Amino acid sequence: MNWFGIGAIYRFEMARMRRTLFQSIVAPVISTSLYFIVFGAAIGSRITEIDGVSYGSFIVPGLIMLSLLTESISNASFGIYFPRFSGTIYEVLSAPVSVVEIVLGYVGAAATKSIIIGGIILITANLFVDISVAHPIWMALFLLLTAVSFSLFGFILGVWADNWEKLAIVPTLIVTPLTFLGGSFYSISMLPEFWQKVTLFNPVVYLISGFRWSFYENADVAVGLSLAMTLAFLLVCLIAVSWIFKTGYRLRT
Repeated sequence: MNWFGIGAIYRFEMARMRRTLFQSIVAPVISTSLYFIVFGAAIGSRITEIDGVSYGSFIVPGLIMLSLLTESISNASFGIYFPRFSGTIYEVLSAPVSVVEIVLGYVGAAATKSIIIGGIILITANLFVDISVAHPIWMALFLLLTAVSFSLFGFILGVWADNWEKLAIVPTLIVTPLTFLGGSFYSISMLPEFWQKVTLFNPVVYLISGFRWSFYENADVAVGLSLAMTLAFLLVCLIAVSWIFKTGYRLRT
């Protein structure tokens, strides 16, 4: 394993975060804080509790997951798209680093950034509401798996996109709506029975449900199923990335 090559890619991507600190860290935290203020004040005054948890505390896992998904995709997709856009991707492909090492560098940096943001949001949330983490190890596991999975997904998106518009269309028009409809701000048990069944086709439901269970032991679906769905998505992304490098899809042309 070429750890020097992995480290070079990783450090380069992390340096980009330091150069754009406000955009990378401050902006997502401020946006999430506004969600706490708006939803906590406007809706929290009308919905006091959900499953025995105050509404302000209930939405914390969903808000962290919302930021985690969007930032993971954004960081990873931009990280691989910009070298393709500028033509420097050929330097990476011709370097003595393997496919695994390239993916570890880019995806590792994107996942690290997302986890840092998730941790900061968790700390910031304590300023607004009372939070308890019933299963910190499970929380860390879901956080890590989700960050890595969607960083891989972002990497795939960055390879697929051939312009800046395509780079933003999936997170904006697909991922963010699915997150809002995946139980970020409510329990799916509050929906009519028909829509509860429809919602189960939304993969984000399983991510948010498992993550929320690690906080309050409340879940819309079984924890084992949430973990299985997360691992399945991770596996699909790994297979897709492997195929991209094997065929050279949009990397060598």
